[in-house]
This record gives sequence, structure tokens and C-alpha cells, in this order.
Amino acid sequence: MLGIGEIIEATGGNTASKGPTRFSGVSIDSRSIRKGELFFALKGDRFDGHDFIADALKSGSGAVIDSKCKIQNAKLKNKTVILVDDTVQALHDLARYIRKRFQGPVIGIIGSNGKTTTKELVSSILNTRLKVLKTTGNLNNHIGMPLSITRVDADAGAMVLEMGTNRPGDIDELCKIALPDTGVVTNIGFEHLEGFGSLDKVRDSELEILPYVKRLALNADDAFLMEGVRGRFEGEIISFGMENSTADLTAGDITFSDEGTRFSLRAGAGHIAVNSRLAGRFNIYNSLAAASAAYAVGFSLQEIKEGLESFTGVHMRFEIRKEEGVTYLNDSYNANPSSMEESVKELVRRIRSSGHNGHKHKRAIAVLGDMLELGSYGIDAHKRLGQWMSGLPVEVLIGVGPLMGLAVDEFRGKGIRTGTSEDAGKELKRIIQEGDIVLIKGSRGMKMEKVLSVTGGGGLGEPGNFSRAQEG
Repeated sequence: MLGIGEIIEATGGNTASKGPTRFSGVSIDSRSIRKGELFFALKGDRFDGHDFIADALKSGSGAVIDSKCKIQNAKLKNKTVILVDDTVQALHDLARYIRKRFQGPVIGIIGSNGKTTTKELVSSILNTRLKVLKTTGNLNNHIGMPLSITRVDADAGAMVLEMGTNRPGDIDELCKIALPDTGVVTNIGFEHLEGFGSLDKVRDSELEILPYVKRLALNADDAFLMEGVRGRFEGEIISFGMENSTADLTAGDITFSDEGTRFSLRAGAGHIAVNSRLAGRFNIYNSLAAASAAYAVGFSLQEIKEGLESFTGVHMRFEIRKEEGVTYLNDSYNANPSSMEESVKELVRRIRSSGHNGHKHKRAIAVLGDMLELGSYGIDAHKRLGQWMSGLPVEVLIGVGPLMGLAVDEFRGKGIRTGTSEDAGKELKRIIQEGDIVLIKGSRGMKMEKVLSVTGGGGLGEPGNFSRAQEG
């Protein structure tokens, strides 16, 4: 429960109307606000929450609004209205106020790929002992992350916060709110280059977390990341990796199967066998990143094992579904060049290992959508993808969108250009055969999950034989 005195103290606001003095939570959506909640009227690029104050107050108990807003049309009887200079800043101020009173560890998850899965894995491990507040879904920006913090329960023992960035300054802004004491950097890759311009700026922007944290879990196999941290961080470093034997946490004796991955987790002189339900080499890195964060805040290898093994995955991140003799690898949530490469590698690994476990795949088919937000790098990135895939055992490439069409032009196998994910689904349905294995991936704006709704390869969220993995 949030008291009006706390909200006034945190935001520096003034009351324009007095009603309830305690609130069960915070909402920014007038359509879903619940009784007892406080509405923050935020201004966005495509909407202004002040237009929906009256609707919000029908169910909610109060609102935080811009002091310059005219509210005579809102029904204020028995409702609390707090005036502030800037409602977004007020949300940030309230979240920071709540964070400063929180006594447990606060872990910030950053990096180009794997953030959401790593965040969920960390939460799964910490849940073996503590009640955990985590960012919901993919709410990792300057609205979603502070909103998540306002929902922390009084008995929570830890916060696990995913932090996303599209441009320089984003991570710094989020860290000023969350004040993380432990950071996790999954990797540095080609993400949002339209906003950054170069890989160096991607790294510098992610590492805006350094001044805030006391300890940092780092991917030791990412030489570019490690080089960027060297000499810039004086706190404790907990490294993880598969290739660097000197890393603090490593994975060895790795065995892949259709059901997941088995590996030996090693930390110092200790080691323990982990049977993960997640597929793909990239998910071993996500597991190691999560294990390193938990290890850094005092969790045992046994607790880490329990948390890793109980986790089943994240929606639309390398979900594996089998329908009528066809294996679908649904990694449709998002994509950038780094995550696209890792997903294609996993498709290739499965076709090459086909038959070893009694399941022979006939063909590897990739249904790939445009990788967006790459700026001037986009054309070259897609052309290189098609050239690289030409040397792999991928028989068919179905490209969705004008950029992925460039990859199809470079691809030496059977290539099919389409304009939409629905059209790609129709083409896939026309050529699919029993025994095929199909990767589906693309940027969020391409809505690649619609491929499955056309082919009948299992609607999202329906029951079936699947395991889940990572985001792009």
C-alpha cells in the first residue's frame, strides 16, 4: 500500500483534490486500472493519459496529473488528485523512493541478447529462497521498469530488473531509478544500431551501469565486452563462460538433446550437474549469467541447480513445437544480427545431429523476417546473412520483408521472397514435409508468430510438446 504522504514526499507534488489516502498500486492504463489504484497520466508519442483521467477515476482511487492540465471535466468527488510538473518524472521519483527503502539485493540485467531469459532464470534461482520482484515480461524501459518497482511487496527479498537501451543515456537513466547493487552483462552485439551508430557506442551505452554497481557478472567469452570493462570498474567481477577456462563460473560436459541441455556447472572447487529444459548453446550462456548473479549474492550451487532446472522458458523465445512430424523452432519475439546467427546455428546443429537420437530431419527451413533498427548497417547485415547461410545445410530460406529479401537474393539454396508473415506461412504450408525442421525468427515489428497461425504449426500458448528459450 502506498500512502499519499509518501507519494507527495517522493514526487514533490500537491493535492488538488482529496479522497482516499492509501493506494493498492499504480496504473498507467485507464482500461485496466483496478479499484484502489492510483493513475499516472503519462504523455507518450501517440497518446496522452490526461485524455483518459475521467475514465481512470471511474475505477481508480486517484490520479497523478500534470499541474498545467485542466481537470474540470473529470469527476473528482471522493477521488485524490495530485499535481506534479512532469508525470513521467514523478513515476521515476516514486520508483526511486521505493527502491531506496528496499533492503534486499537489486540485480540489473543488461546486454544485447538474452536479457529476458536471464532475468527469468535469475528470478527462478532466487525464488528458491526469497520472494522476488521482477520486471514483467519485456517491460525494460523508462516506463515499464519503474512501474514494476512500484509493485514490490513488503515481504519481497530481492529485485531482478531487466534494463533495455535504444540510445546512449538509457541505461544511466534506468540506473538512477533502480540503483542496482549487482549488474549482469549478457553480451555485446549488433542491436539498435540505428540509435547507436556503432558497436563501440553499444558497448559504452550498456556499460553506463558501471558507476552504480558493487559487483558485476560478465561474459568472459565476449572479448569485446571484457576489453570495455578493463580499467573502468573497481568493484567485484564474477566472470562466466564456456571457452575461457579461467572464468569464475563455467559449463562443461555439455550434452544437447530434444528435451534440453545437460551440463556440469563449475564454480571454484565445486561443481554440479544441471539438466536444463532450455535448448541451444546461447541458453547455456544465459544460464551461466543467471548462475553468476545468484552466486555473487550468496546462493549455493544446489539452489542454482534447482532454479535452473525448474525454469521452462519464455514465450516466443525458441519455443520448440512438434506437429504432424514437423519440428518448429519458434524464436519469433525479436531479432538482431547476433541473435539471428545464434538461432541459425542451433537450427544447423539440429540438422547435423539429426539421426543420432533416432529422429531424422529431412530438411532445414528458415523463415526469417527483417532485422529492424539497424540503420545504414541493415542492407549489409542482411546480405551477409544470405551469403553465410549459403554455406550451411539450410535447404530453404523464406524471407519476409524488403531487407530479408536481400538475404534471399544472396542465398544459393531455394529462396522465396514474401511481403508479410502471413504470406510466408502460406508458402511454408505449401512446401512443408514430414521430417522438416523449421526456424521462425524476425524483429518484433515483423510479427513472425503469424507464420504458425497460417501453417497450423500450433497456435501460440496452446498446449503441446515444447520447451522454451531466448529472445533476440
